[in-house]
Formats: sequence, structure tokens, C-alpha cells
Amino acid sequence: MITELFQQALHINSPWLIKSIDFNAEEKRLDIQIDFKRGSTFADPDAGDNEVKQYKAYDTVQKTWQHLNFFEHACHLHARVPRIKRDDGKVRLIPTPWEGKVSGFTLLFEALLIQLCKAMPVHNVSDLTGVSDHKIWRVLDTYIELAKIDEDYSNISTIGMDETSIAKGHDYITLFVDLEERKTLHISAGKDHKTVVDFVEVLEVKQGDRNAIKQVSCDMSPAFIKGVKENMPEAEITFDKFHIIKLINEAVDQVRREDRGVAIFCESLFWASQPKQAAKT
Repeated sequence: MITELFQQALHINSPWLIKSIDFNAEEKRLDIQIDFKRGSTFADPDAGDNEVKQYKAYDTVQKTWQHLNFFEHACHLHARVPRIKRDDGKVRLIPTPWEGKVSGFTLLFEALLIQLCKAMPVHNVSDLTGVSDHKIWRVLDTYIELAKIDEDYSNISTIGMDETSIAKGHDYITLFVDLEERKTLHISAGKDHKTVVDFVEVLEVKQGDRNAIKQVSCDMSPAFIKGVKENMPEAEITFDKFHIIKLINEAVDQVRREDRGVAIFCESLFWASQPKQAAKT
């Protein structure tokens, strides 16, 4: 009964089945052993959708995945994963339906990591889940690269760009965003005009057109202005209002300081010009 319950909860379907469940209360850990039915056949994972040939297991590889916690207890799935030997002699490992894109995690656990990373820094996610920063970044990098494969920039016409410092201010990156869809399009190292060249190259690789960019929002950086004018000939530049406000505030503050200095000077000059007797009274 318990085995059937866990099979349904984990969406374990034929030919896969749960072989055993081991719960250790002291270690707060649940280990689930998964196997496949004897005599099961599997399709070649590299074959196309029209390939119908099935192969029996040639041998197996023991693998382990970290899964979502069972309440407060860590949960790990274990399985002997079959490999098939194709007619051409090549051996292929059969992917399991629960495994994620990164070795060692289930798909659902990777989804949890990604959702947590949307809400907090990676090091906090690491503290919460017990997964190292390095492994979490591997998951994020993997899914970012997968998402980028199908990106289509053919409808991009309005972008924003801005630089920000990384590594405690010693290095800079420039971000390019789609202002209409409110999503990041590209991140380029540096903050000079070459960052625009880099972005345009990526734009055109993803079916975009530099001549289709009609509006660019950026700060008053001469490098950005040069990059836009040279590489996006049809674009009009709109200076970021936040940078304009910053410049206005700096100018007002400078005038205030100068006026304050003039006022102090005039007051000092006034008292210096008065007779000593009048000054005492």
C-alpha cells in the first residue's frame, strides 16, 4: 500500500517501479529504491520520433538523485538505470522520467531551486537546501542556456541599456533589456561602445534586426551614445530619467554649496567693513 502511494506521488509508471523504501528517523532521511521490470524494453534516446525499435537492457548504471524533501526529511531516489546497445554497437544510457538537467537532482528539485533563486540570493538558497552554491549555479546556467536556444528577437524594437558594477566595483557589465516585454536580452562585459557591438551580434543571431531598433533608453555615457549611433542607425536615444534627475540634483547641490559660500563671504565682508565700536555694540 505504501509503495503504491509513493509510486503515484512520484509519478512512477511502467516499466519503472518502487522496489523499496528506507526511512531513517535519526538521520532525517528517506531513500527510495527504483527499478524496472525484468524483460522491459526501451527506445533509443537519440532516435527520432518515428523510430519504434525497442531494445532490452544491455547493462545498468547505479544513479542517485536528490528529490524534494519528505516533510522535513531529505529524500533521495536511487535506481539502476539501463543502457542499451544499438545495432551499430553504440551504447546509450536511457534517461529516466524524473531526472533533471543537471546530474544528481530530480526535475522537481531543480524547479524548486529555480523558484527559490527568484526570491533570494543563491547563498541563501544554499543555506536553506544544503546544496552548494556551485551546484545551484550549474542548475541556473543550464536552464538559462536552454532558454536562450529558442529565443527570437525578431520583434525587438525598444531596448534599454545600463551598466552596473560587479566584484565589489572592480568590473562592469552592461545589461540590455526589452522595455516592452520587461526581460533581459543580453549581458555584455564592460561599459564601452563595444558592448553595443556585442549586443547587436547576438540580436542578429537570434533573428533580430539592428535597423528595427527604433528607441534606445540609456544614460549620457559618450561610449553608449557612440555605440548606438554606429550600430543602430534607426534608433532614437532617450536619456534615462533617473540619470537626468541625478544630474539635476547634483547641479542644484553644487549651486547650493556655491550660494552658501557666497553668503558666508558677504557676511564676513560686511562685519569686516564695520567700525570696531559698532561691531562691539
